[in-house]
Amino acid sequence: MKKFATHLVSSAIIAACVITPSLAEADELQPVIEKSSEITASASTSQAKIDKLTEQTQSKFQQYQTVNKEIEGLDVYNNQLQKQINNQLAEMKKLNLDIDQVSVIERQITPLMIRMIDGLAQFVELDVPFLPEERANRISGLNTMMERADVAVSEKFRRVLEAYQVEVAYGRSIEAYAGIIDVNGQQRDVDFLRIGRVALMYQTRDGSVAGRWDNETQSWQNLGDDYRMHITKGLRMAKKQLAPDLLVMPIKAAP
Repeated sequence: MKKFATHLVSSAIIAACVITPSLAEADELQPVIEKSSEITASASTSQAKIDKLTEQTQSKFQQYQTVNKEIEGLDVYNNQLQKQINNQLAEMKKLNLDIDQVSVIERQITPLMIRMIDGLAQFVELDVPFLPEERANRISGLNTMMERADVAVSEKFRRVLEAYQVEVAYGRSIEAYAGIIDVNGQQRDVDFLRIGRVALMYQTRDGSVAGRWDNETQSWQNLGDDYRMHITKGLRMAKKQLAPDLLVMPIKAAP
C-alpha cells in the first residue's frame, strides 16, 4: 500500500512537470497565433482587393470592347458620309458650272425676247386688224413685264412664247365678237366675223350693212346683199349656235 502511494505521488509530480512547460509554450505561441491571424486577415483583405480589381478590370475590358465596336461602326458611318460629301461636292461643282452657263444664256436670251416682242408687234400691225385692243394690250403687257425685276427670265420667256401661240391659234379658228366701226361716217355697233386670217367681215346689228377688210388697201369695203346671209350664218356658227357648214365668202385669192 505504501508502495502504491509513493508511485502515485511520483506520477503527479511528473504530470505537473509536463503541464508546466506546455503552458509556458502556449504563452510563447500566442503572439505567433495573433500574427498569423493578422496575416490571414490581411490576406483576406488583399484577396478582396484583388477580386475587386479583377472585377473592375473585367468591366473596363468590356467597356473597351464596346467602345471599339462603336469606333468601328463610326468608321464605317464616316466613310459612308465622306462618300456622300464627295458626291455632293461634285454635284455642287456641276451646279456652279450650270449656273455660269445659265447666266450666259440669260444675257443672250433677254435681247432675243425683246426682238421677239418687237417682231410680234410689227406682225400685229401688218396683220388683219381683228381684236386690235386685246392684241395691243397683250404686247404692251409683255413690254412692261420685261422691265420687271421680280419676274424670272424663264417666266418671261414662257409668256412671250404663249403670246406667239395665241397668234398662231388665230389662224386656225373662226371667231365672232362685237365692236364699233365707222360705217358711212357713223359709229355703228357691229358683229365681226373672223375666219382664220383669210377673212375679216362685219355686219351691223340690224343686218342692213355688211363689209369686209381689204388688207391691201387697208380699208373696209362694203358687201352686197348676196353675202349678208352667209355672214349671218358664219356668225351663228362661230357662236356655236349652228353646226359647221360650207360658207360662201368674199375671200381674195392669193396672187
